[in-house]
Amino acid sequence: MRGNARHTIMLLPNGQQLDVFDQELAPQWRCQCNDQDWLTVVVEDTAARVQQSTDDPAQLCRAAWAFFVSHAEVNALQFESGFHAAFMVHRENQTAWLERDMLWQLPGDWLRQGNPLPYPVTMIMDESGRRHPRRRCKPVGEVYRRFDTGIQAWVSLRTLDIEQDLHRFMRWQNSERVAAFWEQSGTLDEHRAYLERQAKEPRVLNLIGCIDDEPFAYFEAYWAKEDRIGPYYDAQDFDRGIHMLVGEDHHRGPHKVKAWLNALCHYLFLDDCRTTRIVSEPRSDNDKMIQHLQARRFAKPKEFDFPHKRAALMVLHRDAFFERCELS
Repeated sequence: MRGNARHTIMLLPNGQQLDVFDQELAPQWRCQCNDQDWLTVVVEDTAARVQQSTDDPAQLCRAAWAFFVSHAEVNALQFESGFHAAFMVHRENQTAWLERDMLWQLPGDWLRQGNPLPYPVTMIMDESGRRHPRRRCKPVGEVYRRFDTGIQAWVSLRTLDIEQDLHRFMRWQNSERVAAFWEQSGTLDEHRAYLERQAKEPRVLNLIGCIDDEPFAYFEAYWAKEDRIGPYYDAQDFDRGIHMLVGEDHHRGPHKVKAWLNALCHYLFLDDCRTTRIVSEPRSDNDKMIQHLQARRFAKPKEFDFPHKRAALMVLHRDAFFERCELS
């Protein structure tokens, strides 16, 4: 097969390399790892029938990821016989389907600190009188990693380290471009105090976004139920919200936004399977950010007034994100 097939190398966060072969003379696609066949698929238009597959669920997920990245037009793999993993959709006549949107909701190799079970629900009342689930302890270190074929680079998320990231955070916040929307310019001591307060706050997780391990962005992921946005819409127990800041100018641009915004949302949906919505509240005149969010399938149901700004409510539903998943 190799003699007349297009060969592509695809990388996994666990260090493995997948060899993908697209047959030129027949509609056949094959994925190998260390010269072992993991998945062979016959492709006809938007239909994909599995000829052979590994019976290891983790290997199958990795090979299926490579297939769906290679074939954006296909939404499901059909398995007619043989190994059927528990996460497949089973149908009549011993057939099973592995659907694109279901695959991307499996933690796989992307979630670097996977939680085997959702954190138990214990409702508490915080100091502000808001009733919400008790939140689990925050992770430390890298939480997400994926090779993005669109920008041909690793996109990763790690938790912010105050000593390591303080000067970088101050430089970003004091740039004219960022300060125009965040309005949080200040001194080193002021920024240290802010980050220390954030670190003690259970509702928020401070993240640094990296491209090929170079820090380029700061994100705040928060539980919306106990955040300031909670009273302005029907916040559910596991809704997550995001604040976003790209600090390095050379990592700006729509293609980069697609890569990191997809990664950020993917991480938050994987982090807790009960999260069905991600919200954001950019300033209503931040047209560029609103357009980026809408391009990633965020809806804009309304605008509303915070005490400090006029905001646009942006909402991404889990099914909208995974329905036609643009992760690559």
